[in-house]
Amino acid sequence: MSVSNNADIAAMAEQINSFAITNKDELETFRIAFLGTKNKLKDLFGLMGKVAHQDRKEFGQLLNSLKTSAEEKFAQFSESLDNDTSGEAKSNIDLSMPGFPTPLGSRHPVTMTLDRIIEIFTKIGFTVEENREIEDEWHNFTALNTPDDHPARDMTDTYYLANDFTRMLRSQTSTVQVHVMESQKPPIRIISPGRVYRNETISSRSHCQFHQVEGLYIDKNVSLADMKQTLDYYAKAMYGPHAKTRLRASYFPFTEPSAEMDVYWGLETEDDKRITKGTGWLEVLGCGMVDPAVLENCGIDPEVYSGFAWGMGIERQAMLKYKVTDIRHFFENDVRFLSQF
Repeated sequence: MSVSNNADIAAMAEQINSFAITNKDELETFRIAFLGTKNKLKDLFGLMGKVAHQDRKEFGQLLNSLKTSAEEKFAQFSESLDNDTSGEAKSNIDLSMPGFPTPLGSRHPVTMTLDRIIEIFTKIGFTVEENREIEDEWHNFTALNTPDDHPARDMTDTYYLANDFTRMLRSQTSTVQVHVMESQKPPIRIISPGRVYRNETISSRSHCQFHQVEGLYIDKNVSLADMKQTLDYYAKAMYGPHAKTRLRASYFPFTEPSAEMDVYWGLETEDDKRITKGTGWLEVLGCGMVDPAVLENCGIDPEVYSGFAWGMGIERQAMLKYKVTDIRHFFENDVRFLSQF
């Protein structure tokens, strides 16, 4: 075997042994140089045909030893870099730094208000009842003592189904009360939360869809004083022990006598004056003693039982609780508004 061949093999062995590997990029460079498809060892293997016949065995063994040396070095550093926890990879991570914040949603103020209303009334024995949003005329109007010529029945006030004008999107959750009175015997003490629809002009104070909670209490010897005490308890639990309320005489087909309850909002800003129409008071619910005709329609004897009912818009309660001056904010899905809750 010639001296030049021995020198080539010794030089290649020196390159393999001296190649510095401190990271995975350098390891990959080493693999390409000495073990890749176009590695440097192939040039030496190409000299095999020029080596004298009697020297070929020794030359082949030296080449194989050279290749084995490269493979062993690659395997050794590949394993050590995979198991290394104190090198460059770790130095790039500062475990003392705070993590990246994950954006979180928040509960809708209407949902929070509804949950609070339910909590208040369940503490005094009311249970929650729910039912369908598409109703017939009997449950939405007739059973509730609404006359055939009442404006609420007009298509300009109620959303009727296009293919069935005897059915509609309910305009009040009083429909749930009718279902309960038809299927249960007194005493009845329920609240019925849900979404309702009315063909109203959208403004800062009203919307064509909103949420209601209606309440019903029927038993023997129920009086107007019971109603006033119950609603006063609600107002103070909802808005604080110093909340001011007042009842104003009103009219609803399904209650007699009827009233509207206001809670004092205040008159400190221009928004206060606008939302309360300059009075300082904001109407939060309608109420009254259940009309005996409604009890009869639902199969309850008005000579034995009496009761009171009320209905409130949840958005209106949320406006009062969180001092929101425009009801439209609740439906616009503006993250800048919702994130405040």
